[in-house]
Amino acid sequence: PERVAHVHCKDVRWETFTKVKKGGSSFLDGVLAGMFTVPGDGGIDYAEVMAALKRMDYSGWIVIEAEQDPALADPRTYADLGLKTLKSRAAEAGLV
Repeated sequence: PERVAHVHCKDVRWETFTKVKKGGSSFLDGVLAGMFTVPGDGGIDYAEVMAALKRMDYSGWIVIEAEQDPALADPRTYADLGLKTLKSRAAEAGLV
């Protein structure tokens, strides 16, 4: 726990991830294919992530990452979704 300074949160679209991995595509190809998204728009269980942070008494930064093509995914819309998701999951876990 004392080694975790801050947490970066992104989500994964598992179907796209699987296609990228099986196809031997690069990381950049995966990003361009929409493999990553913000918390709340993919398959990661952020309730469990926040519960794990609570168990370790985490009190640092939680940052949203959104490696998406802004021409395909409106940055403001997805930032709002990520923030809403992380705030609600953090509150449910008792982090805030």
